[in-house]
Amino acid sequence: MSDPLSASLAATLQSARLDQNLSANALAESSGVSRAMIGKIERGEAQPTAVLLSRLSAALGMTLSELIARAEHGDRRLVRAADQPTWTDPDTGYVRRAVSPSLGGPLELVEVVLPAGAEVAFPAHTYVLTHHQIWVLDGHLRFREGDVEHELDAGDCLQLGTPQPCAYVNPTGEPVRYLVALARRHA
Repeated sequence: MSDPLSASLAATLQSARLDQNLSANALAESSGVSRAMIGKIERGEAQPTAVLLSRLSAALGMTLSELIARAEHGDRRLVRAADQPTWTDPDTGYVRRAVSPSLGGPLELVEVVLPAGAEVAFPAHTYVLTHHQIWVLDGHLRFREGDVEHELDAGDCLQLGTPQPCAYVNPTGEPVRYLVALARRHA
């Protein structure tokens, strides 16, 4: 592992799986991630992408932000900008910063910088546990929600509808920065 957060994510993922008495096979089946890849991630032999982590965290009943917060061992109500954990997707280079304190409250704020020309797609089950809103801070974001494309500029805010496959796309030559607000759905 190249950094402490990646190593901690590997341990946190394995711990969350074991806490739920799930075998690697059961997690593979519910997440759509191969058992071999889960093993590599848990052993620190592979750095997972955002898509893989979101599939695994959703199968474990948590958001990607919760998984990262657990990996950071955070339990503070105040988190200074310098202490907010960031994670870079090895596949796309997008940088994800957990803005919210990690106390497990009903709201999470995540800042993302998506590089020029990058695209990150997530399956529908990623959106089942939470309500999502996307607020573009700088640049232009194309957001695909199922068959619908939303063109969002700085200041625009989109509330997602029913869970379906989605993609964050930066069709421009400049990075786009946006905030994702997540609120846990009530069962």
